[in-house]
Amino acid sequence: MSLIQEFKEFAVKGNAVDMAVGVIVGAAFGKVVSSLVADVFMPPIGVVVGGVDFTKLAVTIKEAADNAPAVTLNYGMFIQSIVDFTIIAFVIFLMIKMINSLKKEEPTAPEPAAEPAPTKEELLLTEIRDLLEKTYMKQGQ
Repeated sequence: MSLIQEFKEFAVKGNAVDMAVGVIVGAAFGKVVSSLVADVFMPPIGVVVGGVDFTKLAVTIKEAADNAPAVTLNYGMFIQSIVDFTIIAFVIFLMIKMINSLKKEEPTAPEPAAEPAPTKEELLLTEIRDLLEKTYMKQGQ
């Protein structure tokens, strides 16, 4: 099988296509949630904590000098990223929970049938065996 044929089989497999769609939808969903957090949730939280814009929170490590920009530690962006992640993770959890509840319950495999009761012949043969063992044990002592 040639390399091109192998790649073609891989690329058109359902899993690869499903994964590609998931990545694209996930990226778009991430942008929507980031906008929701940055534009809807964080401004009121900033007002509650004293009019702070979280995206602008930073610690200056080195001041700007000449043409070099200042070196800053942008912890406000990190806080916003944590909030983004938490919301995305929670929404994905809810979506998976909903999808799992919609799945049809798969029928469980039927339990194996119990062994049938021994026939009269089997019972008789078992008695004969036990009697022979008992007799043999008495003689062996």
